[in-house]
Amino acid sequence: MTLKGSGLSGAESEFVAGARVGHLATTRPDGTPHVVPISAVLDLDRLLFATEVGTSKVSNIKENPLVAVCFDEYHEDWTQLKQVILYGAAYFIETGMEFLRDRNLLYEKFTQYESEAPIEEGESLIVEVEIERASTWGF
Repeated sequence: MTLKGSGLSGAESEFVAGARVGHLATTRPDGTPHVVPISAVLDLDRLLFATEVGTSKVSNIKENPLVAVCFDEYHEDWTQLKQVILYGAAYFIETGMEFLRDRNLLYEKFTQYESEAPIEEGESLIVEVEIERASTWGF
């Protein structure tokens, strides 16, 4: 599967789709960076993750929706290093059929969500990042 517009190869898309954790970079209102781990799902040309309503990442995205998300794999043999950095604009899905569909995608990949951190309308948001471009290494 190749992402339209992102320039990802099939191997790069598979790498992101299989990743258990990525690192989301947002910008705080004062201009300083904020980086947090996320558990995300790749769905065609968009990346999805859930968060609680009152988090710093939500405030940061409201102020500036431009984000980057890094997925990487480290090896002591540096010829085996891999990374994919996705860049795009984030927006929130708060309710409705799209919320339920995306929640199901997250529950399918991360089965812990349902029992450990349920994604509920009104308490959680699903963040969708429309992937605009990508930077990759090691593929």
